[in-house]
Parts: sequence; structure tokens; C-alpha cells
Amino acid sequence: MDKFVDKIIKFRWYIAIIIPLVTVMFATQLKHLEFEGSYRIWFDKDSSILKNYDNFRAVFGNDDGVSIIFKDENGVFNKKALHVIERITKKLWETKDIARVDSLVNYQYVHADSEYPDDVVVEDFIEDVDALTPEQLKQKSQEILSEDMILGRVISKDLKTTMIMARMTPKAGDDPFVSARLKKAVEDIVAAESDSGYKFHLVGGPILNMSFINLGQHDSATFTPLVLLIAMILLLVIFRRPSAMFLSISVVIFTFLIVLAIQVLLGYRMNNFTANMPVFIVAIGIADAMHLFWIYTLGRKKGMGNHEAIHYSVHKNLLPIFLTSLTTAVGFASLGISHVIPIRTLGIATANAALLAFVLTILFVPAMLAIVNPKVKVKESEDEDVKKSILAHKFSHFIVTHDTKILIISSLFFIIVGAGLLHVKVDSNTVRYFSENVPFRKTVEFMQKNISGPMSYEIVVDSKAKDGIKEPKFMKTVERFYKEFHDKYPDMRHISSLTDVVKKFNKVLNNSNTIPDDKNLIAQYLLLYSLSLPQGMEINDKMDVNERLLRVSAAMNIVDTSKDLEMINWVESWWDKTPYSAKINGQTVMFAHMQHDVTATLINSIVLAIVAVSIMMLFIFRNLRMIPLFIIPNVLPIILVVGVMGWLGLTIDIGVAISGAIIIGVAVDDTIHFLVKYREARARGERVEEALEYVMHYAGSAIIFTTLVLSSAFMIFIFSEFLPNVNFGIVTSIALIIAVLVDLFMLPAVLSKFDNNDKSLLLN
Repeated sequence: MDKFVDKIIKFRWYIAIIIPLVTVMFATQLKHLEFEGSYRIWFDKDSSILKNYDNFRAVFGNDDGVSIIFKDENGVFNKKALHVIERITKKLWETKDIARVDSLVNYQYVHADSEYPDDVVVEDFIEDVDALTPEQLKQKSQEILSEDMILGRVISKDLKTTMIMARMTPKAGDDPFVSARLKKAVEDIVAAESDSGYKFHLVGGPILNMSFINLGQHDSATFTPLVLLIAMILLLVIFRRPSAMFLSISVVIFTFLIVLAIQVLLGYRMNNFTANMPVFIVAIGIADAMHLFWIYTLGRKKGMGNHEAIHYSVHKNLLPIFLTSLTTAVGFASLGISHVIPIRTLGIATANAALLAFVLTILFVPAMLAIVNPKVKVKESEDEDVKKSILAHKFSHFIVTHDTKILIISSLFFIIVGAGLLHVKVDSNTVRYFSENVPFRKTVEFMQKNISGPMSYEIVVDSKAKDGIKEPKFMKTVERFYKEFHDKYPDMRHISSLTDVVKKFNKVLNNSNTIPDDKNLIAQYLLLYSLSLPQGMEINDKMDVNERLLRVSAAMNIVDTSKDLEMINWVESWWDKTPYSAKINGQTVMFAHMQHDVTATLINSIVLAIVAVSIMMLFIFRNLRMIPLFIIPNVLPIILVVGVMGWLGLTIDIGVAISGAIIIGVAVDDTIHFLVKYREARARGERVEEALEYVMHYAGSAIIFTTLVLSSAFMIFIFSEFLPNVNFGIVTSIALIIAVLVDLFMLPAVLSKFDNNDKSLLLN
């Protein structure tokens, strides 16, 4: 150890120059830093969910796009509103990456020819807005009320709200830069209509993707400097010297710049979770440098010289900060098993950062202390091994006197609150990832309230035979499914397929709004409709080339993912009871199925963190009896917080899912400090109460302080508009505070009750 420290002191100038230079070299790569918000980042490349979606798009084309919604309180059947729809529709058709546009004006209206009633005409619902008389506008408003294919989808049933839907080209969704380009193009289109006085709402995949990106960039640019500022203020208040603040802050800045640069070099783009990595590094890494400087200062106050105090500090801190860095790294690394890619990336990168922060601390801080040689006034002090504070004495005496009561009360409390786990639900609905102030969420809620469901199910029904979708029995089954689905789940707001086209033709030609019993007649209807459509409005996105698979599109309300999964299972089970089968696809369904991965992340990462920390502690302390004392105080806070969520009816989202393992990895640090001090005192022959007094006096304040620093840093996330960040910050901060209370009350009560005064169970 002494030789190691001597080397650091000897080569202090090299270390002090090389580490910043290396950091600067890495930091130059940050100019290539990019953010990504595509739905694809949430899934592994080998994900079956992603493969199924890609297969769906290969058959039916891209289901993603962007839509423009606006409302006219007097109804949209007036020339001003229709002109706006007409202009926007035309401009969207001319926009790059757009394959198809559907709106009120270009809806393919199927009707009988007024001059030749036996002929069917398929044409734009409104061809020339200026040519329409007031009477014709009124007639059009009446005609649209019978058009089930777009009523409640493209136009609201009260005829006041309308939507222009632009679907993207098949490959557009694979280009991460399309979202920004398309969002800008659509914003320019609606900006040109500002004189209309309408408020336009934008919704769709590109808008969602850019909302993810914008929030990630905002959080990264806001919270990182804010946490750094808070840390700097706290360090100045504690140490009252700029050198302490500078050394501690330098280490974490070096760490997160290097780690971010490595992410860029490895080809990763930032997302809403990895954008928080600098904040995590500041929160968990600053303690290492702080401990080194704290012990160094104590050494100098005792009269030690500069180099002697450096030796003293490194000797006292190397093992503890290594252990705490390792347990923190284990907590984050356990997230590496998650199938949710942003969580996995965050976990692995931050785990590496925790270890890198340890290495930089051990090298950079002693080297800089050797160079700076800060002035510290020498103070006379009593022997700290025998000095006992009155507060520590009273506190330890209270614990020993009331240990049974403390254990009974705390156990009952945890059991009652922990029972809330039975009521916990998981929600991975993407809309609810955003706060109510985010424009994207406002838009989807406006859409749900005024026109239709903003979420979608793409139901692919297999007729089991080539040309099978034309069978009357099959189509009548689809029609029956419509009704039973809506009756069972009113959250299904609109549903459509080629079945509606067939019924419309039959109504026009035979005055019967039903599915005909003749397969050939159905085939003729579909052929006639297909031949009548203009270029770009074909029906090949509604069926496969063999006409075996039928696509049924359902517009759904925003619901919990548990409800989504319930409806998905109901739909697929419904079709299993027929001669046919169905599978549901689309991005809404993808994120609903991600609920399993969110739940698995919470459970598996916690279990892995517990096992890994237990093995580490067993290997280091070689005492099996200490394992429960490490684990119980750090698992109980998670149970308590999640239990409260269950009782309050709050759902677990992706932010809460990552908090469990992190809480264990970070909170166990306090337990380590507590038990190491307690074990030292017991090894010297002190009785339980004396050992607890020693712990409270020498470690109690440090444990409380570090918890407050960490909780304050994580609590910063409550200001985010990305709700998983908010929930993560709240859950983690509260759990860490609960953990320190358990460490200071329940853990010493356990030791008081079960550790033998004459021979400690924790000693080898």
C-alpha cells in the first residue's frame, strides 16, 4: 500500500496532466453525440416482438405516420375548414417520406351515379371546395354520417373535429433521421395555415420519437449542471475550501465525459435513460473523492504532513470505497440482463462508470493533494477511540433498551405496507411516459376526447386459405367480431377493414348493408373498388398478396398496459374459437408486450443484485451470518415503497423497474460502513451497546450525510417531464431515506437483540 501511494506522489504531475488530457481526447468525440427516440431502441435486435412487427410491415406496409388534427366549433363543413384540409392534404402528398394521405376531402366515396343508378362511382368525397353551394355542403355533412369507414376516425361524429393522416413510406421508419425531418416538414405545413385561426395538433410516430428525443436532450442539459451545482454547494458548505470541491467535482466530470465518449465510439446514441447517466455518476461518484479528502483533512488536523496525510487517507479509504464502488457497480450492472435496451445500456455504462470513478479517485485526488498541499490548521484532539458523544450514547442506549419494541413495530409496519405488493400493477403505455404538459400527450388526449382512440391495434386475421378473405362466411365472422369486440370493450372506438368496402358496395347496388352470400360477388366488389382507386390509395395494405390474411385496424383509447394485454388476449382467444385465427400487431401492442420485460427487469435485477452483493460480502468478510444483515435493510425499503404504490393504486413503470437494483447497490454502502465499524468495535471486546455507540459516533453522521446527498441528487428528477424519470427519482430517493432509517434503527435493534454480548456472532 505504501509503495503504491509513494508511486502516486512521485508521478503526481504526470497523473495530474495525463488524466485531464485523456479526458479531453475522449471528450472530442462528444461532437458526434446523437439522441434517438425511435420505438426500435426499446427492443433487442433479436426480440420476437420486433421481428413480428417487421414481418407485419413487410406484408402490409408501414403503419406509422403523422396526423394533423384541428377542430372547428361550428363544424368542419364550411369552405374555410375544407380549404385548410385540401391544402394540407396536397402538401402532405408532396412531402418526402410520405406514401399515402387520407383526409375528409380525398376519402374514396362509394356511391351510385346520379345519371346511371346501376353504375358505382368511387371518387374523392370533395373534389372542388369552391364549387360547393351551401345546400351541397349541408348534403355532404349528411352523407358523411353514414360512412362508417371514416366517421369516428377521420372526422368526429359531431362533425367538428377532423384529422388528416399521412402514412410513411415502408422504409422510412428505419431511418433515425426521418422523424426530425418529417416533423419539421409538417410543422412548416401547419405554420402556413396560421391565418386560419385553427389550433393544429400533431400526432404520430415521428412526433412521439421527437418527443422522446427533446425530453432526453432537455433533461441531460438541465439536470447534469444542476446536480453539479448542488454538489459543489454542498461540498463548499461541508469542507469550506474550494480545493475539496474542485477535486471531488473534477473526478466525476472526468468520469462521465469518458464514459459518454466511449458510448459514442461504440456507436450508441443517447436516449431518455442514458441521458441521465451523468447525474447518476455525479451522485454515486462524488462520495469516493469526498471520503479521501475528509480523512486527509482529519490527518492534517492531527499534525500530519502533506504526504503522511495522503498515505493515511488512502490507507483508511481504499478498501471501503472499493467495496462501495463495487456494490454500486453491481447494482447497476444487474440491469444488464434487461431485455429493454435503454435500461441495459444505462446499467452497463453506469456500472463501468462507478468503477472508473474509483480508479480516477484513487489516482487523481492523492496526486492533486500532493501538488496543491492545501493548508489545514492543526487542532488538538482527544483520542477518538474513547471519545463518545452524548447524542451517540443516548441513541445507542435507546436502541438497546427498546430493541424488542422497535423490531415488533417496524415488522408490523413493513408487513402491512408490504401487503400492497399484491395490488401492484405494471404500466408501459408510451403516452403515460410523458407529463400532462408535454404537447404530444396533450394532443393524444385531445384526439381521444374529440374524435377517436389515439392508440391502434393492427389485427391480422388468417382465413386459412388462399383467397379466403373473400369467403362470405369469413367476412360475416369479421363483422360479428366488430360487434362483440365493441360490446365487450367500449375502449375500442373505431374499427375498419375491407369488410366495410364490401358492405358499402352491396348497399349501393342492392340497398343492403350486409355481406353478400356469393364469393364471386365479393371478389367483384373488391376488384371494382381497387380499379377505381387513384394511385397511392390502393388496398394492398389491407390484405396480403395471396388474399389469405386480412388486416383489421382498431382505434383504441389510452388504457393501462394490463388492460391492453387483456384485450389482446381476448381478441386472439375469440378468433381461436372460430375456424380462423388472429394475431395483433402494431406499436401499441409492442409496448404492451414490453410490460413483461419491465416486470422481469424489476424482479430479476433485484434478485441478481442481492445474490451478487451477498457473494461479494461472503467472499470479503467470510461470515455467512453477516449476509442477512447486508440484505434485509436494503430489500425492506424497496418492499415498502412498492407496497405503498400498490395501496395507492399507482402503477410500476419502466422508471420504477430500474430503481430496485440501484437502491440495493447504493443503499448497501451505508450498511457496509455500519457493520464494518460495528465489527471493529466488537473485535476490540466492546459490548453491543458500546459497539453501537461507536458506530453512531463515527459512522452515523457520514451515513446520514451521504444519503441526503444521494437522495437530493436523485430527487432532481421530479422536475423532468418524462414520467419514468420522475417516478425513478421519487422511488429511489424515498427508498434511500427509508434504508438509512432501517440502518439506524432496525439494524441496530436486530444486533442488540440477537448478537451475544460475550461472543459476537459476526466475528470469525
